[in-house]
Amino acid sequence: MRLRPVAAVALAACTTAGLAGCGASKSVPGDRISGDLLTIYSGLPLHGPSSVTAHAVLRGEQLALAQARGRVGRYRVILRSLDDSTAQRGSWDPGQTSVNARIAVQNRTTIGYLGDLNSGASAIALPVLNRLGIPQISPASTAVGLTSVGPGASPGEPQKYYPTKIRTYARVMPSDSIQAQVQVKLQRAAGCRRTFVVDDGEVDGEAMATSFQLTARSAGLDVIGVQSYEQRLTDYRPFAAGVAQTKADCVLISAITDSGAVAVIRQLAMALPQAKLFGVAGLAETSFTNPAQGGIPDWLDRRVLLTAASPGARGFYSSYARSFGDPEPDAIYGYEAMSLLLNAISRATDGGRTLARRSEVRAAIFDTRRRRSVLGSYSIEPSGDTTLRRVGVYRIADGRLEFFENMEG
Repeated sequence: MRLRPVAAVALAACTTAGLAGCGASKSVPGDRISGDLLTIYSGLPLHGPSSVTAHAVLRGEQLALAQARGRVGRYRVILRSLDDSTAQRGSWDPGQTSVNARIAVQNRTTIGYLGDLNSGASAIALPVLNRLGIPQISPASTAVGLTSVGPGASPGEPQKYYPTKIRTYARVMPSDSIQAQVQVKLQRAAGCRRTFVVDDGEVDGEAMATSFQLTARSAGLDVIGVQSYEQRLTDYRPFAAGVAQTKADCVLISAITDSGAVAVIRQLAMALPQAKLFGVAGLAETSFTNPAQGGIPDWLDRRVLLTAASPGARGFYSSYARSFGDPEPDAIYGYEAMSLLLNAISRATDGGRTLARRSEVRAAIFDTRRRRSVLGSYSIEPSGDTTLRRVGVYRIADGRLEFFENMEG
């Protein structure tokens, strides 16, 4: 069973960047924030195919802050966007993520960090932010090892990400373990007997592939193979032919769009014309579904089912559409990540009347119980995971995601 540990990516970035916050724990001042200004940073990949989701998440965050009129009591709250990708790489970049985390910890007004979109990026930012007790809420990083020692985590996870030994990371999207359970249920309902798993070698891709493999095994679904593909090749026909030799009747693509997933799934579909195709949340964006944006051809639409964000309150979509147009699925998670952080700031400062402390905002996040939100009612567990277990299932029609049903993990 293969899983590139998320910890390995974080350690490599810490070693090469020489960042404070990657070693042993020691107290660092800065818990109290003086003055009436609070800064929230957002770390997202604003270049590459997944930038369509990143911009939607950012707009969701902006919408939530605008609805709060940029204030919590006497405090003025500002959002600063950081790009954790580079134009050259065309996706999130470890070095750039390290730079972003450093920017956040050096600002004495930083009260929280929203991000990152990718689990590998969160693994890099998390220990740096944890060292100064900066609470972090991710809208979409779902690797099990960021929060849990459960199935799918690697040795040393998640302790390696918390040098202070205090949890500072929470997320509003269900983890890979929940999405894996939904994928297994979905594939069993579709009549899958022999599933082959393809991943892109990214942290998110491999982590979800491992979670799915473990879940499928316990549920009696036969996973006949797991294989990573080399990213951004010009020809995936040999790779697809190798998968086709297994005579799989279903294929799960665990990847992000940035990694060349469109070309991979097209070749797999041609090599396995009868196989059912399934994709994970990292592909639930128009840059994957819409051929006009470089997505899959329309003849593939009816063969692909994706698991992604469960549709939330209709009021969110109306508000978002008025300001920005139709949202990508994960936009609602950006909105809720910001909303949760603002709510925690308010609870920690008595509605903005008392001194703001990072430690008390962190405590308020982890004390969230039965919160009524656009995603439904949820609590934050001691691990930092949400209690939400609902995942949406989507079809593709005319280049657009079409909601099919909700499933519980």
